[in-house]
Amino acid sequence: MLESKRRASIFLILAFLLALAAGYLVLQKVKDLNAELGGMTKIYVAKEDIPARTLIQESQITTMEIPNRFVNKAHVTDKDDLVNMVLVVPLSKEEIIAKNMLKPFSELRQENNRLVAMYPSEKVQFDQVIETLDRVDIIVSTENNGKPTTEIFMRDVPVAFAQGEGEKFAGVALEVSIEDAPKLIHIQNYADKVRVLKANVGKDDSEALTNESQEAAKQAAVKKQSNGNQPHTKPAANPSEQKTEPANGKKPK
Repeated sequence: MLESKRRASIFLILAFLLALAAGYLVLQKVKDLNAELGGMTKIYVAKEDIPARTLIQESQITTMEIPNRFVNKAHVTDKDDLVNMVLVVPLSKEEIIAKNMLKPFSELRQENNRLVAMYPSEKVQFDQVIETLDRVDIIVSTENNGKPTTEIFMRDVPVAFAQGEGEKFAGVALEVSIEDAPKLIHIQNYADKVRVLKANVGKDDSEALTNESQEAAKQAAVKKQSNGNQPHTKPAANPSEQKTEPANGKKPK
């Protein structure tokens, strides 16, 4: 009798535990279904009209919630995906921002400029490691009718960005006008040898020159101010113009 009661108790405990496990699994499945069907996800939209080809600012975007079942890979759900990005098409207020509308922002100073990549190769040689915001001179060697010539092809070309540093340097992107872009690509393909030289005026040198000019301006201002504070003294009269009087005090007739 006691043995049968013990077995019944064990079965009841096992049944209770299995019921709890089944209930938990069912509840979890219901939650997943509710989250998939009725949950909401925040996506990014335009807070105001955003023109094309301009860097997206945080003040220009906001979020709105849509059901999870309608969210796809094209929607932007992470703000980091909008950092340093521009829109290829203009957006109106409250329009959804899609990932296929975004392109990386290039540091071009003028709309008519283009970025042309240059990588070290058998034809292209970098004499120094180039850094972002440096400037370079491009020397080209060609052979025309059996006569070799070497000349300066471009001078003082700005470097938009450099890939890699030190021994891992892998190339640069040069900012040139749209008219010069085909010429630069042509010499990379067909010139005998291209040398890229780091120009004297780069990022660090520009800052040094600016500091020197500011210091010179300060010294000139101080010198001018010190000269202005000195009292003006009347120049001494010319000895030939000085009048002399006789010792008796009488004026000569």
